Amino acid sequence: MRIRRMSYSSLPSVFNDGGCVCAFLSPEGRIGKSMFVMYEAWAEKLQERMCGHMCGHMSKERTCQNYNSRHPRCRHCTEFSRTMETPDLPVEIITYILTFLHAPDRKEASLVSKSWYIASQDPQFQKNLTFKFPASSSSLDVIRGLARLPRCSLVITHLDTSHASREVLAQVGRHLGPRLESLSLPRSSVTESSLLGLLPRLTALRRLDLSGLDSLFMSGAFLSREDMRRQVQAALTHLEELDLSGLRYLSDVSFNRLTGCTPHLRHLSLAGCHIAFEFDPYRGCPVGPDSSALLSLRNLHRLLLQQVGTMQSLDLSRTSITPESLKALVKVEGLCLHELRLRGCKELTDQALVTLCRYQPALRTLDISACSELTNAAVLAVASGLKDLQHLYLSRDWRVTDKGLSELVMLKDLQTLDVSECVHISGTELAKSLTGPQAKAQLASLNFRNCSYIRDLAVFSLAQTLGPRLRELDLTSCPYLTDLSVSAISTYLPALAVLRLGWCKEITDWGLLGMEQPSKEHNPDKDLEDKGPSFTRTFGNMGFFQPPPLPFSEKPQQVTEEYLGTFRKQEGASLLALRSLQELDLTACSKLTDTSITQVLRYPDLQWLSLSMVTDITDESLVSVAQHCRSLRSLHLSHCPLLSDGGVASAAPFLRRLEHLHLAACPLITNRSLAALTQHCKRLQSLDISRCKAITMRAVEHLHSQLPFLDNVHCRFVGAADPTFMP
Repeated sequence: MRIRRMSYSSLPSVFNDGGCVCAFLSPEGRIGKSMFVMYEAWAEKLQERMCGHMCGHMSKERTCQNYNSRHPRCRHCTEFSRTMETPDLPVEIITYILTFLHAPDRKEASLVSKSWYIASQDPQFQKNLTFKFPASSSSLDVIRGLARLPRCSLVITHLDTSHASREVLAQVGRHLGPRLESLSLPRSSVTESSLLGLLPRLTALRRLDLSGLDSLFMSGAFLSREDMRRQVQAALTHLEELDLSGLRYLSDVSFNRLTGCTPHLRHLSLAGCHIAFEFDPYRGCPVGPDSSALLSLRNLHRLLLQQVGTMQSLDLSRTSITPESLKALVKVEGLCLHELRLRGCKELTDQALVTLCRYQPALRTLDISACSELTNAAVLAVASGLKDLQHLYLSRDWRVTDKGLSELVMLKDLQTLDVSECVHISGTELAKSLTGPQAKAQLASLNFRNCSYIRDLAVFSLAQTLGPRLRELDLTSCPYLTDLSVSAISTYLPALAVLRLGWCKEITDWGLLGMEQPSKEHNPDKDLEDKGPSFTRTFGNMGFFQPPPLPFSEKPQQVTEEYLGTFRKQEGASLLALRSLQELDLTACSKLTDTSITQVLRYPDLQWLSLSMVTDITDESLVSVAQHCRSLRSLHLSHCPLLSDGGVASAAPFLRRLEHLHLAACPLITNRSLAALTQHCKRLQSLDISRCKAITMRAVEHLHSQLPFLDNVHCRFVGAADPTFMP
């Protein structure tokens, strides 16, 4: 059979409304300009077939974009009914089409028909799937349904000592035991007997997260029976990742019992654990072996010696590790770490980092954030010693300056650089070094959050240098950035997926639209015109001095319809150029209005958006965002006083994928908005309506009862509610 190539433009566009999907391939960048190889017989009827499939699942109130007013079905459906002999599109072709979609879009596509569902279950789409659900009787059917999958991962919340929790764990072991690759039980109160009844069944487990499960280790009897340890060891022999972070009662004895059952660990997290590195506070003497009260450095050192051949990642963040202790750990013979996290270890010094870089040169990820004693010397040691480093986190290392950063550009594999809250960083030296002949870094993520010395010139230079490689940029709380920075970002960073500009209060509509604000005409005669007495703080009405204008107090010139017409015709660098954007933060950019929000925020793949404290936006912006950003999963609109029930009611039908919504301190929001959310946003998991005084507690309780996935409702100061009430 002859092969035909079909361009993306001949396929219908996507309607991501959560109910029906008219097709899944959009000419708006969702698949680029790829060509699809399809058999001619199916290609000729593809659009009709797809539309026909859709309309068969539509309610009477819905129509597709090809609706014919003279007939209750669309043109393509009518044509399809006349050509029933057309063969079905093969599952292989549908599977190929689905490869161009993001996971949320594939999920919507699987609801179209049986063929599309079967295609969505292809093994290439079933990798690294994690399912999260609470420990309740309603989850039992979900667990039994997951048994058809070859592999899966679970996050089970709200586990306690109840019968329902015990039954959930028993069903997991019975139906998913040999299929479960990862298990996480965050902040639960699971009993020892329930967990030990489950672990021997998990023979395929690769990752186990017991963080915060103090109830397991409080008694000190966990895994104390020899026969139980043998069963657990036989099941967990392939375990590679163990997370024990935040455990207050972890001791040498319980740690040895558990790690003795996991002989091939690659990653170990002890973040936030109470570890005695050199001194036993209970005995007032150096730490002894096998303590039943605390975990010691001696014991951790012993584990590294035993598993030196496999251990590659270690997390000791928020512990009191000393420079001497760190040196002892990194000097373990044969140890080759690829990842080390020491966030918040405040006693570490530059010399300890020098030793670390000398003995662990293969590190690819290093997190030394909030290590307040570190200076440029530590950064220079990293730049000269860790040639394979890919991710470096220096957040809140207040003594690091631009001079230290300039050496990092020599790291050829460096992709992530986080210098947030480094108050002496201006970015100028980094930008200058990146243009130098020795620059090799290929940065894909850059974080300047709360670096108040950052100016437009640095952002412009960095954007011009990094270009399409940069995927994530955080400029939150850089207060001196203006529209020039937005223009540079729009022009030089087309591949950005994450952009955070929260609290950059000088950004205006002109910057988002990519237009230059007209300068005010200078009229000397008008400036000298007598305007009456001038008052100052100290000289009354003498008129000698005028008080200086307050910073950020001037309002930008308003964008008129004439300028909007120019914007629609131009091909300049507006924020609309960032077609791949998935996360956008414009929190507290108070000079933005409906004018730019309605024209620019049109991103089909946008999943996270914050317009909180953008006080001038109205329902017009909310409805426009909902119509053009239908993949939104998290939307923040707190402290937007002009938003009303009408906007929420009009936007909700387009936000069927929404999981998190923040509407705190929006005084015009009432029970009507909750009714709209109940009807259309069935996937809502968290809702913040604090300080919405027109909402009643009865409406909140009704919302909570109607939405099955709603776990968290913040409703402080709602109506006459008790501020501590949580449904």
